Amino acid sequence: MTETSAVKAAEFWEGRYRDGDRLWSGRPNALLVREASDLVPGTALDLGCGEGGDVVWLAARGWRVTGVDISHTALERAAGHAAEAGLSDRTAWERHVLGETFPEGSFDLVNAQFLQSPVALDQRRILGQAAEAVAAGGTLLVVMHAGWPSWQSEPPFEAEFPTLDSVLDELALPRTDWTVETLGTVRSVSVSPEGVEGFRDDNVWRVRRGGDA
Repeated sequence: MTETSAVKAAEFWEGRYRDGDRLWSGRPNALLVREASDLVPGTALDLGCGEGGDVVWLAARGWRVTGVDISHTALERAAGHAAEAGLSDRTAWERHVLGETFPEGSFDLVNAQFLQSPVALDQRRILGQAAEAVAAGGTLLVVMHAGWPSWQSEPPFEAEFPTLDSVLDELALPRTDWTVETLGTVRSVSVSPEGVEGFRDDNVWRVRRGGDA
């Protein structure tokens, strides 16, 4: 990512968050809930945390969570959300332009939900760094849209939707060190802004690092 594209990405997302009081629902992503509910709480990293829905859910379950986003406004709202829930002592917030900078340290869970953007985003590099940040015995959870919603007849921008195999191939995780625990596509109800009901498919990757990493 060039300096110019990084600036444009920051401006885009800051503008999205400043356009309204809230961009997201505040609820955790459903596939995080499905995939992480059985994990033993430890340290977690949430990439692209937005307004903090996933971070707060994890913290409420006993995790110590670092939320990362490109937008100052999103991080301020997320910190407020955590404070309202009485979870400030279990949460930390860092601003990063992912693909350029990345949090230090290792984590028992690295959560990457829908790292897909209409502006520049070095997805391959970010996911590689995410895998490197997983501690021994820890989990990398990645969820991405597999395509546009069924009701989306004219896509608003050009986008590439990674396949289940393509992400695994790009990560190139040694099978001697990593175990694939979830690999599949989930279909859920999706409703257009005009109220047209349809569906959308999401791909899920949950991989666990060996205990001797």
